[in-house]
Amino acid sequence: MSDPPRYVLPSATDATTVLRRLARDGWQTREGFAVTESGWDLTAARLVLFGRVQDPETVRLAVLAAARGAGLVAIVDPTGDLGRALVDDLTRLGPVRQDPDRGTEPAPDAESALARLVPEQRALLERLADGETIAAAAAAEFLSLRTANRRIAQARQALGVRTTREAVLAYLRQRRRPG
Repeated sequence: MSDPPRYVLPSATDATTVLRRLARDGWQTREGFAVTESGWDLTAARLVLFGRVQDPETVRLAVLAAARGAGLVAIVDPTGDLGRALVDDLTRLGPVRQDPDRGTEPAPDAESALARLVPEQRALLERLADGETIAAAAAAEFLSLRTANRRIAQARQALGVRTTREAVLAYLRQRRRPG
């Protein structure tokens, strides 16, 4: 399963375009970023939350919802303080799109597999490559074991491999390539 869609867009018009496309693709949309569902992992719910981001508390709610697996369509100036803070935090979870015309899947040849990894995924793979266990790597990166396992699973998918060992080897090969 790919990352849920995450968009930070400057206008309601752009957001409407994206929300219509996501609804056609089977995503359930809901206004507001507060998550009331009792289960932690919202990935299977195919839920996209949307709305304006006007204060730091809304940034916090949006990031928490994204960390739980919800998709986001946030309306905020991505060059302003709140927009930059939101994009920075969301980027730690996965790709963030700022173009309403770009689909939910990245172009396969647009970027290397290593570039598709978020910093947490790279840090975990780096620690695994150094011989640490997943539990030790999670603790060192201040992540729960569950979150670390989820990030590693996402990294395996991004790298196109089935096992964590293959992911570490693919990561090392990509990292050593001359850029």
